[in-house]
Amino acid sequence: MTDTSNIEKKVEELFNLGAHLGHRKNRVHPKAKKFIYKIENKQSIIDLTKTVVLLEKAKKFFNELREKNKTILFVATKKNIASFIEKICQENNFFYLTNKWPPGFLTNFETFLKNNIQKMQKMREEKEKGEWEKFVKHERGKLEKQLRKIEKIYSGVSSMEKLPDALFIVDIKREKNALIEAKKLNIPIIAIVDTNVNPDLVDYPIPANDDAAKVVEYIVGELVS
Repeated sequence: MTDTSNIEKKVEELFNLGAHLGHRKNRVHPKAKKFIYKIENKQSIIDLTKTVVLLEKAKKFFNELREKNKTILFVATKKNIASFIEKICQENNFFYLTNKWPPGFLTNFETFLKNNIQKMQKMREEKEKGEWEKFVKHERGKLEKQLRKIEKIYSGVSSMEKLPDALFIVDIKREKNALIEAKKLNIPIIAIVDTNVNPDLVDYPIPANDDAAKVVEYIVGELVS
């Protein structure tokens, strides 16, 4: 299959999923105009040929990271895609945060490592060894509740010991704190960017409709395949 026919095939696949559907004209970010094919009925239509080309560029970088055993943190707190991201990350040994972004997670990582991640590891270990059995039922219940609360946020980074080498973000507007912290620390960012955000803030932007779960699933599937 030639490059041209391969691009056309992927453009069609993305189109069928609604990846071309950007935001209303009045919500378009000026810097996103370079990825817009046209405005139709006051809605921005994303140029999917550019999406496919940039997806390939992002995939090349993504594969380089994996080949060098670099760590990648997925950030996606939208409820309609959280479970999918968790499944993909668990299958491929990627780190993930899908419940919420803890402010300062990157810029104050050592504190989070000590107070949350290592604490969670210690509590899990104590529970598995049966060390909680010495406590009365009420106290064990409190420990269980505390562990569940920590796991709800940090289970996807439970084995993370240092800052990630790169971030993959779904919706940089929603995950603006993750974006800001990563940029402050010069951590490369791959992200799906819709037409309502500035794509220049991202090292490897992939222009697409980031509200459609099937579009996100397709793009992530392409990256990890």
